[in-house]
Amino acid sequence: MERRCFFAVLTIFFWLSVPVLSSSIPEVQLQCLSVPSAIFSSNVKSIISEIESVLSLISKITGPLGGGRLSSAVNDCAELLDFSADELTWTLAVTQSPNKKINGTGTGKERSDLKAWLSAALGNQETCLDGFDGTDGIVKQLVAGSLAAVTSSVAQVLKMVRDVPGANVFPGGGRKLLQKEGFPDWMSAGERKLLQAPIGGVKADVTVAQDGTGNFTTVMEAVKAAPDNSSRRFVIYIKKGVYKENVEIKKKKWNLMMIGDGMGVTVITGNRNFIDGWTTFRSATFAVSGRGFIARDMTFENTAGPEKHQAVALRSDSDLSVIYRCGIHGYQDTLYAHSLRQFYRECRISGTVDFIFGNGAVVFQNCQILARKPLPDQKNSVTAQGRKDPEQYTGFAIQFCNISADSDLLMSQNATPTYLGRPWKLYSRAVFMQSYISSAIRPEGWLEWQGDFALDSLYYAEFMNYGPGAGLGGRVKWPGYHVLNDTTQARNFTVEMFIDGNLWLPSTGVKYTAGLAV
Repeated sequence: MERRCFFAVLTIFFWLSVPVLSSSIPEVQLQCLSVPSAIFSSNVKSIISEIESVLSLISKITGPLGGGRLSSAVNDCAELLDFSADELTWTLAVTQSPNKKINGTGTGKERSDLKAWLSAALGNQETCLDGFDGTDGIVKQLVAGSLAAVTSSVAQVLKMVRDVPGANVFPGGGRKLLQKEGFPDWMSAGERKLLQAPIGGVKADVTVAQDGTGNFTTVMEAVKAAPDNSSRRFVIYIKKGVYKENVEIKKKKWNLMMIGDGMGVTVITGNRNFIDGWTTFRSATFAVSGRGFIARDMTFENTAGPEKHQAVALRSDSDLSVIYRCGIHGYQDTLYAHSLRQFYRECRISGTVDFIFGNGAVVFQNCQILARKPLPDQKNSVTAQGRKDPEQYTGFAIQFCNISADSDLLMSQNATPTYLGRPWKLYSRAVFMQSYISSAIRPEGWLEWQGDFALDSLYYAEFMNYGPGAGLGGRVKWPGYHVLNDTTQARNFTVEMFIDGNLWLPSTGVKYTAGLAV
C-alpha cells in the first residue's frame, strides 16, 4: 500500500513541473497591484492549473489508503485545494471586472477582497499538512513536496497586492475613526431585519423540528434542501432541542441563515475527535464553507472532553460570515476560525487548549470567552492564531470581551495556568483591547509554543484592558509583544482598520463601534 502511495505522489511531482500556458490577459490595471494586471492574472491562472492537476492525482491516492485518519487527511487536502481553486478564481475575476462584485462574491473593494482570498488560498495547504499529524510520516513528506510549488506560487502572488494610498492599512494608517451605528453596505434591508427581529417574527424558508412539526427533523436535511449558489438569503429556523448530528454546509450553499430558539435552547452537538481517528479539520460538529453564512440564537458544541484532545465544535471557512448570540463550547480546539472574514458578536465561547484557533481575519466583540478545566498536565491558551506568512491579511481582534474562567475551572482545586495565546504559526497575530481580563490569566499573559519559536516574528498586543488579569507589569518581554499606549497605535486594530469592517460588520440592532470607545 505504501509503495502505491509513493508512486502516486511521485506522479504529482511530475505534473507540477509541467509549464502551463496562460490564455487571454485582461487589460484593466488595478491600482492595488504592484505589477501589471496581465502578469498578475497570468500567475493566478497558472496556479489554478497546478491545483487542478494536483486535485486530479490526489483523488487517485485515496483508494489504496482505505479508511482511517490517513485517508481522511488526503480527503481533507482535496477539499482544501478545491477551496484554494475557488478563491483564486474569485481573485482572477476581480482583475477582469474591477470595483464590482462577481456573482455576489466579496465586498467590491479590490484590495480588501484580494488580500482576504489570497491569504486563505495560501493557508489551505498548511491545513492540509497539519491533517497528517499522527499518520505515516512518509506520506506527509511526499504530499508536502507536491504542495510546495502551489504554496510558493500563492505567496508570490499575494506579495503583488499592495496597500493603496488612502485605504485602510494594517498595521499603519492613522485615519481618525468615529463611533458608528448602523449596518454594513453589503447587507440588504431584509437581512438587517432578520438580525433584529424577535425569533417568532422571522419568516423562515424551512423549519427543523424534532417533534415533526417542521419540514425536517434534522438540520442536515434542511441544509441539503437549500439551493446551491443562491444570491438570495435562505432562512432555516431550528426549533428548540438537542440535535445530535454533524452538520456540514458545503461551499455551494451560499447565503444560508440559521436561527434557533436561543443560546443553550437550540443545540447542535457531536463528539468527533482526534483520538478516535478524525483529523482536526474533520472533527467539527458544525462546519460551514458556503459564503455569507449567518447564525443566531443557537449553540454548537463538541462533547468529546479534554482527554480526546482536538475536538472542534464549530469550523468556519465562510467569507463575510456572522455568528450572533451563539454558544460555542468544547475543550481543546473549540472554535476553528479557519479562513476568510468572520465576525462574532455577543457569543459565549468556552474551551481549554488553543480553544480559539485558525487563520481567518476575525473580530470578536462583546463576547464571553471562558477557559475550562483541562487535563491535569495541560495549560490553557485562549488563542492559537495560525498566520504563517507576513503578507497574510489575517489575525484575531478581541474587543469589548470578557476573558474569564468557566465554572468548572473556578471550582477546581488545582490552579490551571491560563494564557491569552500562544504562537501556533510563525507570524501568529492576536490583539486584545478594551476587554475585561480576570485573574484566571497568568501575569505573563502569553505562552511559548516551543522554546523561542516565533517570539520575534509574532504580533501580540494589548490595549486598555482592565480587570485583575490585565496588569502589564509581569507580561512577557518578547520582541513580538506590544503594549499599545495610545489611540493612534490601537486604531490600526479596530474593526474598520483591521478588516475593513464597515463593508461586512453586521449590526445586531444594538450600538456597535467601528473604532475605539475612548
